[in-house]
Amino acid sequence: MEKRERFGSRLGFILISAGCAIGLGNVWKFPYITAQNGGAAFILIYVLFLILLGIPIMVAEFAVGRASRKSIIHSFHALEPKGSKWHSFGIIGVIGNYMLMAFYTVVSGWMLLYMFKMVRGDFVGLDSVQVGEVFGSMLAAPTGQIICMLIMILIGIAVCSIGLQKGVEKVTKVMMTLLIVIMIILAVRSVTLDGAAAGVEYYLKPDFSKIFGQGFAHFNSVLFAAMGQAFFTLSIGMGSMAIFGSYIGKEHRLMGEAISVTALDTLVAFTAGLIIIPACFAYNVDINAGPPLIFITLPNIFNSMPLGQLWGALFFLFMIFAALSTLVAVFENIISFGMDALKWSRKKSSWINFAIIVVISLPALFGHNIWSSIHPIRESWAILDFEDFIVSNNVLPLGSLVYVLFCCLKKGWGWDNFLLEANQGSGISFPKALRGYMTWVVPLIIIYVFVMGYIGIFG
Repeated sequence: MEKRERFGSRLGFILISAGCAIGLGNVWKFPYITAQNGGAAFILIYVLFLILLGIPIMVAEFAVGRASRKSIIHSFHALEPKGSKWHSFGIIGVIGNYMLMAFYTVVSGWMLLYMFKMVRGDFVGLDSVQVGEVFGSMLAAPTGQIICMLIMILIGIAVCSIGLQKGVEKVTKVMMTLLIVIMIILAVRSVTLDGAAAGVEYYLKPDFSKIFGQGFAHFNSVLFAAMGQAFFTLSIGMGSMAIFGSYIGKEHRLMGEAISVTALDTLVAFTAGLIIIPACFAYNVDINAGPPLIFITLPNIFNSMPLGQLWGALFFLFMIFAALSTLVAVFENIISFGMDALKWSRKKSSWINFAIIVVISLPALFGHNIWSSIHPIRESWAILDFEDFIVSNNVLPLGSLVYVLFCCLKKGWGWDNFLLEANQGSGISFPKALRGYMTWVVPLIIIYVFVMGYIGIFG
């Protein structure tokens, strides 16, 4: 039997797990969702979901990975009672990972393309309307998007093909360090802009009337957004954390590891908002612009700054690092599926999956140009929006529900086995007293917010 690879250090494990969590969900999605849902008050609800749901579910996923020493396709098989069907979720998790990459690679390519445009000075002298036209032209022209998407996929797969310690761990350590340094520089620059104080206040001073004062339906939509963002940003529920759990030893208890990963992820998301929202206030940019916020409004902000091209290039470079940290982590999960289930070598699995990911990414890319007439489910949705909905609002929360129930129910792996695995080693223990909470309260919260979210979207 082939010996399973291991991380070279605990820091490597924490940074790579955080790198999977840290990505466009933090630096692209978190600022505009926070702006749309009440600023500081939304952040408090989001952090509450991280504590109440994110950390316990991450511990469960880490535990399944470490106990089984397998990727998602085989981890449930290794631990489930004979004759049970928990392993059926494995294929859903694998599909979820592929579907995430089917649109995430496209948005990652946009970051690279925008950095090139920023360095070239394509946005110099343009107002927000003209920048929006540049963004629209970029979406309408598939060639540049394809090239940049291919570059991002190639970098991610190449890193994974080298190996766990020499490739994934080594490169992620460097990227994460550079990411944090660039973010700190940009955050300091943003909060010291003239007029940024109002944005800092909006971002840091809670106003609960923005959440509780607009009716029950609005309150539910905020809850749904907060929970969805918590699951999306932590990448829990589809085996991405389990695979990294399978690479670590039993020297440290998993509660402390989950807290470290969540804290680092939250710090990056919070800093991203500190970069974007005060800058929007400083230059009177509409913070409710939604998903296009960083593509349409931020270049206009950089135009107004001294050395704007430099700051803009640095910003999109940091976005590229954020995107790559997730690409590398999820590619590792996908590649491990080929290694575990199909017995491929690491290099063979890497390059076969390179071809697969390129092909499945094309629909989301073409959905904004040659296939723009296709609108799955809703008239306002492009193919990319539909794929995002399937992953963010279905695979992640329902997958999280599976992990929790598997670790708590007697007909699954069981509470005693889960607790024994989670509390091996030194560090913070997972509390025994949380059994009832994990078995009943966590599933009910997930189901309630999941159902109400559907009602909010389609009701």
